[in-house]
Amino acid sequence: MLAVQFRMARAALDWGIVEFAERAGVSTNTLVRLERGEELKQSTLDRLRKVLEEAGIEFIADGDEWFGVRVRRTKPAS
Repeated sequence: MLAVQFRMARAALDWGIVEFAERAGVSTNTLVRLERGEELKQSTLDRLRKVLEEAGIEFIADGDEWFGVRVRRTKPAS
């Protein structure tokens, strides 16, 4: 997950930094560091990605040239 993909996902879900930090159980400082492109622990990145994916975000990567996110309109059936 690239920093820009994180920003795209957060914007698509209309989640502020404080709201997302609460949902993910991390500090707002952690999210700010990620958005700046600073390195985070892999376990933290995995947790953030899981929260976003559970909210309907799909991360798209096509080699080094294309990247982005897709948003599911409805929650997947459990």
